[in-house]
Amino acid sequence: MPSPTPLASLLGGLGLAIPVHALMILNGSVFGISGFVHSAIRGNKEAVVASAGLLIGGAIIGLIEGQGPPPQTQGLLLLSFSGFLVGLGTKLSNGCTSGHMLAGLSRFSKRSIAATVTFFGAAVVTTRLLYSQQQTFAPVTSPEWNINSTDKTLLVAQAAPLIVSLLLYTQVGFILLRPKSYAQASTSSNSPSPEASKPRAVARLVALLSTTVEFALALRLSNLTDPSKVSAFLLLPFHLAFDPSLAFLAIGAIPLGSVLYHFFRGSEQPVLGGRWAVPKAGKVNVRLLLGAVIFGVGWGVSGFCPGPVLINFGRAVATSSDYSPWLCWLCAFVAGGLCVN
Repeated sequence: MPSPTPLASLLGGLGLAIPVHALMILNGSVFGISGFVHSAIRGNKEAVVASAGLLIGGAIIGLIEGQGPPPQTQGLLLLSFSGFLVGLGTKLSNGCTSGHMLAGLSRFSKRSIAATVTFFGAAVVTTRLLYSQQQTFAPVTSPEWNINSTDKTLLVAQAAPLIVSLLLYTQVGFILLRPKSYAQASTSSNSPSPEASKPRAVARLVALLSTTVEFALALRLSNLTDPSKVSAFLLLPFHLAFDPSLAFLAIGAIPLGSVLYHFFRGSEQPVLGGRWAVPKAGKVNVRLLLGAVIFGVGWGVSGFCPGPVLINFGRAVATSSDYSPWLCWLCAFVAGGLCVN
C-alpha cells in the first residue's frame, strides 16, 4: 500500500524553489511549464530548450532509478480528455501549478492566488466526484519519514545544475560568450547600459537547461511526479487514500520562494540580459477564472500536469518503458492550447 512521504516531499519542495528563483534572476523569466510547452510549439527557441530540459531531467532520473514511471491504468481516451482540458485551461489562465502555484503564490500575485484557489477547488471537486466512491486508490499506510538511497542520489544530483546556474550568476561560466564591449559597458557605470542589458543568447539557453533539469530532479525527489499521489491528495481530507505529500511540497517550496523573491531578487535586471518578464499586478478576470476551472477539471480527471508528464515521458523513453500515456496526454495538451489565440 502507498505511504505518504513527508520528508522527501518537503526536501523536493525546497529544491523546487531554487531553480524557480534562479531562472528569474538569470533570465528575468517566470518558471511556467505550461507556458514553455505552449510557446515551444510555436517555435520559441528558449521555450524549446526549457521543455527539453525537463525531458532530459526525466531521462537522468530514469538512468538513476533504472526503471520507468509507474504504469498508468487510465485509458488513453480519458488521458486525452484530461490533456485537452489542461492545455486549454492553462492557455486561457496563463499558467499551471508551476507558474501560478509555485512562482505566483511566492510573489503574492493576486491573479495567481485567484487562479490557484480556483483550479485547486475544481480539481478537488472533480477528483472526489470521479474517485471517492471507487477503489481506485488503496488506503495509505503510516508516513515514511526517512529518505532512501535513491532519494539521496536525486538530492545530490541537483548540485550539478545548481553549480551551472551559480557560475552563470557570477558570470564565470559565460565569460567566453560575452563580447568585450559588454564587459566594458558593465563596469563603466552602475546603471545597466543598453549593451549590458542585451540578451546573452547562449548563456540564457544554458540557464534554461540547468534550471529545468534541476527542477525535474527536485520534483521527482518530492514523489509528486506520480499522478496517483497527486490524485490521492485531491481526495481531501477524510478519505482512507488521502496522501498529504503535496502539502509538504508546498510547505517547502512556497515560503522559501517568497523569501527569495521579496528579499533576494535584486534590481530586476536579468543577469544574462534581456527583459524582466515577471508580471506585475494584473486584473482577475473571467478568462483567468474560466481557464483555471477548465485546468482544474482536467487535472482532477487524471492527476496529470505538464511538468510531471514531460519528466515521466523522458524517464520512460530513457528506460524503454511504455511512453504512450505520456505522449498521448502531451499531444492532447498541445491541441487544447492551440484552440486559444
